[in-house]
Amino acid sequence: MIFVNFKTYQEATGTRAVELVRILSLCQSQTKIPIIPVVQAMDIRSSMIATDYNIWAQHIDGVEQGQTTGWITAPAVSQAGAVGTFLNHSEHKLLDKELTAAFAQAAAMALDTLIFAADIPELKKVMKLAPTYMAYEPPELIAAKDTSVSRAKPQVIAEAVKIAQAANIPLIVGAGVKTAADVKKSLELGAAGVAVSSAVVLADDPKKAILELAKGFKPSLA
Repeated sequence: MIFVNFKTYQEATGTRAVELVRILSLCQSQTKIPIIPVVQAMDIRSSMIATDYNIWAQHIDGVEQGQTTGWITAPAVSQAGAVGTFLNHSEHKLLDKELTAAFAQAAAMALDTLIFAADIPELKKVMKLAPTYMAYEPPELIAAKDTSVSRAKPQVIAEAVKIAQAANIPLIVGAGVKTAADVKKSLELGAAGVAVSSAVVLADDPKKAILELAKGFKPSLA
């Protein structure tokens, strides 16, 4: 599977987010590989309604509905149409108590979760929550132009895979993933999929970019 994080790029905001979701939906139909758009909270409903596609939120807060101005609640993203959420991305880190609370709120709304970890010690902490997916993503390699996590840290990925498999949780890897070779290597090391962002969102041709990544799953797609 491929998670595509739209972040807050202008190329993936508002109507452009909806168009990118449409592209990813078509690519999923073509490749038969799950491709998950992870959009800004305000774009969840429009993206879901326009495409009838599985949409994820980029973040939720561990708060209940009520006097929590400006926070993003699990019920809100669920009612907007999201089926899952990222938690603890390196660009939106949570303290241990905050992560536990956010995960509990997601679970209460039956939202799938992908929790990020920057290293092995953090991955072991994440494992205890038993999320739907865990992600190993070293922040120093995010958007790297001359390397990727599978090239720079294959031994760490292999160790992370063992931890995830012991907990029966699929491992997703990210940071610098931009080619079919990056995807293929990640899968060979035992990962269940990858998380990408700029390689697709900022591409001149996002469809071409995502289809290129898909070749790492199925060489016959070339």
